[in-house]
Amino acid sequence: MGKRVAVVVGGSVAGLACAHAVAGAGWDVVVLEKAAPPAAGGGTGAGLGLDAQSMETLARWIPGWGLDAATLPLAVDLNRATDSETKAARTLVRDDSFGFRAAHWGDLHQRLHEALPPAVTVLWGHQFLSFEAPGGAVVVTARVVRTGETVDVTGDLLVAADGAASSIRRRFLPDLKLRYAGYCAWRGVLDFAGKESSDTVTGIRRAYPELGNCLYFDLAHKTHVVLYELPRSRLNWLWYINGPEPELTGSSVTMEATDAMVARMREEAERVWCPELARLVRETAAPFVNVIYDADPLPRLSWAGGRVALAGDAAHPTTPHGLRSTNMSVADARELGRCLARWGVEAPERALAEYEAARLPVVAAQVMHARWLGRIKQGLPVDGVAEGFDVRTATTEDALQLRQRSMPFFGGAPAAADDSRV
Repeated sequence: MGKRVAVVVGGSVAGLACAHAVAGAGWDVVVLEKAAPPAAGGGTGAGLGLDAQSMETLARWIPGWGLDAATLPLAVDLNRATDSETKAARTLVRDDSFGFRAAHWGDLHQRLHEALPPAVTVLWGHQFLSFEAPGGAVVVTARVVRTGETVDVTGDLLVAADGAASSIRRRFLPDLKLRYAGYCAWRGVLDFAGKESSDTVTGIRRAYPELGNCLYFDLAHKTHVVLYELPRSRLNWLWYINGPEPELTGSSVTMEATDAMVARMREEAERVWCPELARLVRETAAPFVNVIYDADPLPRLSWAGGRVALAGDAAHPTTPHGLRSTNMSVADARELGRCLARWGVEAPERALAEYEAARLPVVAAQVMHARWLGRIKQGLPVDGVAEGFDVRTATTEDALQLRQRSMPFFGGAPAAADDSRV
């Protein structure tokens, strides 16, 4: 039997990671992505944290990954309490062996794209419309964004990496709904290239002296902010604010902020956070809002008799609090490739069953822990306790639950098969 063809829907990090892994298992791969190809220099998106397992996996696919300046260390996981009246901060809990690395989403995406092997073809500007699975084949229909024409792509396997609002997942689980977490996140990246000696940067380094090596979580009453440094002179921040669910249009969970929204947010930052952080927020260009959703764990990751696999956020929409989204996506891709390599091109249904058995319990536990951690840090009710976590009175013992290493499978997800070829 000749090489089989996998069709990957979604050309984000999850989709390109799957393309690398599946091609490494001996398949040809066609990726369909509605967006245009990434521009030179990356730059879109925001920051992310990568665990040791993801770094090792990405180094297999991307020449020089982890050995160059594409990431910065996040050796320390530090949770602090901020008093919004006095602006004073105190340490709640600290983990000096956190061991993650910080990267920019756009940088990682571009590097994954540039390193794709010859067996992968990416069709940019192709919007997924539908699929059918007649006989032993999968036929995917897409619309060419530029011309409006429709095209069919035929393969032997469909990998749905089409995001948290996955239309492919909806085909199999029409009643599964995304769950609003109860809060949104303001996000921004400050580029301080050439401005290292500015008052803003010297001030933020004075208030957060371990930037460049530390993942900071500052908690105030019923809110928290995340801050860390990215490569190439950038600072990444997220600020979670409780509130009713906004109205969104389309499938995106990102909102463009009006000038009035930004002005109110900056004014509130002055009230809640220390002056150095408030100034950083004020001087960040084009902050935007992510509406935070997740979903209850899925019952399956493999469908249509082993011809459709879910991966990335399509398989496990999650809140960001355990830095899991990208790490789970890379682990999905790695395990999918391992299983396909183990079973060869003649038994993809067995490969997908093994993939599901390996990944489903891991992602279910991590999604639910991230949900719980977010509610703790936002001071929302947890497990029926209406008062929730109160950072103002929390002890060191109380704060141990805030550590990232409390995440299930923190040390790495187990594999269904040990196969170093992928």
